[in-house]
Amino acid sequence: MLTIQNLHAAYGKVEVLHGISLDVPKGKVVTLIGSNGAGKTTTMRAISGMLKPKGGSVLFGGKDVTGMDSYRIARAGLAHSPEGRRVFSTMSVKDNLLLGAFPRFTRSRTRGDIDTDLGQALELFPRLKERQNQLAGTLSGGEQQMLAMARALMSRPQLLLLDEPSMGLAPIMVGRIFQVVRDIAAQGVTVLLVEQNARLALQAADRGYVMDSGLITMAGAADELLHDPKVREAYLGEACEP
Repeated sequence: MLTIQNLHAAYGKVEVLHGISLDVPKGKVVTLIGSNGAGKTTTMRAISGMLKPKGGSVLFGGKDVTGMDSYRIARAGLAHSPEGRRVFSTMSVKDNLLLGAFPRFTRSRTRGDIDTDLGQALELFPRLKERQNQLAGTLSGGEQQMLAMARALMSRPQLLLLDEPSMGLAPIMVGRIFQVVRDIAAQGVTVLLVEQNARLALQAADRGYVMDSGLITMAGAADELLHDPKVREAYLGEACEP
């Protein structure tokens, strides 16, 4: 589904990604974990076209989308729910969701039954259903995160990029967000997840990558990484015996 090879990315003259490679198989949940500043969000931005790579390649569905404009990558079937939610605060919840379906209204994505998908999105997030006519800016942080995820799903993506979906949320809301990640995967949507809560991310994923200082330092089955002593000590807060 997604293959990244020797990807380099920078902000100005400051290189952040130093040649990373990873694969996201179709129908799987893959997580990218690491400390703050490791380059996780930069990776997501380079994949979705928000940041133009300096080198390497991004293949999506067998097509080279490296450096392509983000709207063209979205039309190809990739949706990005970015860090920080970024909902349209002066628009209603429902209008935010319909905006997510914009490529389908313009026929750049298969239209399908938008009303049915809207109903399914609201069923997936019952809190949004209760507040669908409310302005998005009046929602709580957790509700805005739900809205950002639901909006991304409204494009009917083949691949969903989720960047820090649990950031700043109460524990009970974090649990709900990760249940939704599992529900999304069960519907056949491929997911690449960047998440600061490494334990929950690895528990939800099929495969994981560990990033440090712009490099992939470890990779493997998520369950194996979850029990790896180095990962436990560095990212799960568990001191390992010498």
